[in-house]
Amino acid sequence: MDNRNNINQLNNKGEVIGVRPGSEAVQTDKKEVKLPAVRERQMVQVRTAEEAEEALINRPKPKNVTPLAMQKLTPKDIPVFEDTPERREKLQVRKKRHFKRKLRDWGIFTGYLTPSLAGVMVFFFLPLIMLLKTSFQKSPTNSDFVGFRNYERVLTNEAFISASQNTLTFALISVPLAVILALLIALLLNTGLPGKSLFRSFLLNPMMVPVASVVLIWQVFFSYNGVVNGIAAKIFDSPEKIDWLKSSYAQVVIMLLFLWKNLGYNMVLFLAALNSIPHEILESAAMDGAGPLKRFFSIKLHYLSPTIFFVGIMSLINSFKIFREVYLLTGDYPFDNLYMLQHFMNNSFTHLDYSKLSAGAIVMCIVMIIIVGGLFFAESKFDSDVEE
Repeated sequence: MDNRNNINQLNNKGEVIGVRPGSEAVQTDKKEVKLPAVRERQMVQVRTAEEAEEALINRPKPKNVTPLAMQKLTPKDIPVFEDTPERREKLQVRKKRHFKRKLRDWGIFTGYLTPSLAGVMVFFFLPLIMLLKTSFQKSPTNSDFVGFRNYERVLTNEAFISASQNTLTFALISVPLAVILALLIALLLNTGLPGKSLFRSFLLNPMMVPVASVVLIWQVFFSYNGVVNGIAAKIFDSPEKIDWLKSSYAQVVIMLLFLWKNLGYNMVLFLAALNSIPHEILESAAMDGAGPLKRFFSIKLHYLSPTIFFVGIMSLINSFKIFREVYLLTGDYPFDNLYMLQHFMNNSFTHLDYSKLSAGAIVMCIVMIIIVGGLFFAESKFDSDVEE
């Protein structure tokens, strides 16, 4: 009973009892009793990356703070060193140390470079200068200056014109095919293709096979009584046979040989380049909804551009070295569309016409410099566009 009386007395005085946290304040007749402040739940604000970056840029700057770069230098800020004998001596010692270090670095650099530079000078530049000198002479034994008469003989020679056209046609068709097919095969093998190790070994085997063995295989397949004619006779029931290496299809046969022999090396280079592309960028592009073609042309192609350029240069060089296979297959004088520039050089050397041979070699060298220079220029322009 006493407790009840005490409670009633407190209620009559306007005091609040038994108020739960979070409930509203109980108002009495006399005054309003405020409850202790309750900590409100903080709402988590989710912002996008653009909003976060904009908030970071537009954040309030501290006042009355001048960046160091905006401050103007005064003469008092520039240190002044007294020109004393001790300071001059220290400067001279420092200069001597710097000169000795540069001399030592130059000596190490020259020591490593000299053997290679000497080899290039003796075996490349010196023969090139002698070749250029011979191209303006009547003959190697007769040093009479004849001007550009040897170049005129070369450029008006039907054999040289035919050989140039055949070599240029072969390079224009086989080199892009070697680059594109190797890239497609590398992209295919870079996926989860079953049996890709067997396919890779099949393409790499020609790299380990000698040239004579490759030529023998091609003779077995494409000779007059070869495997291809036998299969065609069984399928089409045609008794007519084609001598592939003495027909209009001869250059196609050599292109197949070139591709089969070089695709493996090019494929390995492209596989290495594909594996060096950051997977995070490709995964991010895939999450953003970019398809395979979009990812290839927007990401992979930019990373593969140096490899494409290198593979193109190597394929171009190898296309000029196809003379070995053609010579072993057809001899000195092959069918018309297989007569390459190397045949012209070899036959001129056999007939001891060194002046015409030298002029032809100089013309071929100039053309190669123009082609390779154009490829370098295109590659630099492509890289500059990518960086922009």
